Amino acid sequence: MANEEKNSFVAPINWYPGHMEKARREMQETLKSVDLIIELRDARLPLSSRNPLLHEMANNKPILLILTKKDRADEKETSKWLEKLNQENPTITLNVTTDPVKKIVIPKIEEMLKEKRERALRRGIRNKILRVMVVGIPNVGKSTFINRLSMKSSLKAENRPGVTRSLSLIRLSEGISILDTPGVLWPKFSDPTTGEKLAIIGSISDNAIDKEDLCKAALSYLIKEYPEMLMKNYGITSKDAEEAFNQAGLYRHWIKEEGLVDNKRCADLLLNEFRNDESLHISWEKTDA
Repeated sequence: MANEEKNSFVAPINWYPGHMEKARREMQETLKSVDLIIELRDARLPLSSRNPLLHEMANNKPILLILTKKDRADEKETSKWLEKLNQENPTITLNVTTDPVKKIVIPKIEEMLKEKRERALRRGIRNKILRVMVVGIPNVGKSTFINRLSMKSSLKAENRPGVTRSLSLIRLSEGISILDTPGVLWPKFSDPTTGEKLAIIGSISDNAIDKEDLCKAALSYLIKEYPEMLMKNYGITSKDAEEAFNQAGLYRHWIKEEGLVDNKRCADLLLNEFRNDESLHISWEKTDA
């Protein structure tokens, strides 16, 4: 990512639409009656996809941390992140579209809330409903996760941020209520590269960024961390992001009639592959960084 060794290609990003502030206030009020928080983070960005506002609001509630999109991340890096994050909260990884989400997650919820159920039984409450809130940044896979958890398709899920706008409650047969929440960012990033990283994985609206500049910022990181992948997939040999961008366009024939690289098309297609191509296995931040 952009660092002190060079100026970032991308201007500082702060994307905090009005519906996010409304959702934050609603979440803060609802959290008072929640038993467990399931926080989804992107496995490619386990640190920067952590919302500090959510942790401030959690007020010592137990947290089950789930790293989604593990199929798109670097497996070795994800293993390191799991070891690190498990020191703070129980942490698992999931591909929410293909893994048996319900079979994996329900036992974890029951395990973490076992004492709460037992206390309720001692008070004579035999059918206590456990309330679980699912939180995370935009485009981390919350709606798909909940649909798989509930074995329903009641929530709209799209591969872009800002689809879920309000809180919704789903009752599971296991005596668990799942509260879905909108993807919420925070008003100002303390580290200017955080917005850049979140934009690269698609958690910030493309309308808030210059995609060509963002693509070059991504290439600057990949040149350092994944040069072999760039050579194999895009014919990139240069260590300069500007030149690498041009090499990729020429290699893939993303060009205009006159033989020049079509910058817009190149940026669109490169970012789409960086975000969605499951064969690339890119982790956008590393434990030893």
